[in-house]
Amino acid sequence: MIDDMAHERGDSARKGRRSEYAQLTRQAILDAARELFVRKGYFDTKVEEIALIARVAPATVYAVGGGKHGLLRTLIESGTTAEDITEILARIKSITEPRELIGFIVHATRGKFEQWSGLMRQVVAAAPREPSVREVLQIAHDSMRGGLALTARRLADMGALREGVEASHATDLLWLHLCDAAYFIRTDDLGWSLEESETWLNEALPCALLAPSARAR
Repeated sequence: MIDDMAHERGDSARKGRRSEYAQLTRQAILDAARELFVRKGYFDTKVEEIALIARVAPATVYAVGGGKHGLLRTLIESGTTAEDITEILARIKSITEPRELIGFIVHATRGKFEQWSGLMRQVVAAAPREPSVREVLQIAHDSMRGGLALTARRLADMGALREGVEASHATDLLWLHLCDAAYFIRTDDLGWSLEESETWLNEALPCALLAPSARAR
């Protein structure tokens, strides 16, 4: 009986080590893919290069990550399900002042842009030529629009939206100002810093969204 218990503990330890190694291998592959996608672009990144940086065989990249498309999809999906996204959504639901809510969503999107702009720039560049990348881009867009729609509904529930602006239109206005494309215009085309962008957004969005009485709160 003692021998059986020892054998079971040994099996459990070996399974634990295998699971840990598999997780470390998967993360190394994802980290390598992200680095190369950002540095070289989606099309110029080769599976063999990902394997080299991750120190695995190319076959492992396919088996663990599903090749380039699978890796890109996993990277983007990880961003939409991260713990900080849950925290952002909870904070949106808890804020009760319109201008505070706008300031929060502006700052939150700035932070996500800083975190993801390198990869998203390459996703946007590759999407017109590759249907699978367009699917990944849509996943990112759907996630962001979901947060913006929640923000718009909260403003509507507060009675803060200006006359003639419904929650659906408010969502569009938030998207127009806060999507990655809008950030790319401000940072790339206009040369604004993210600090300048945030300051402008905190001035422009209340005017675009809020009734005069809500702006004064």
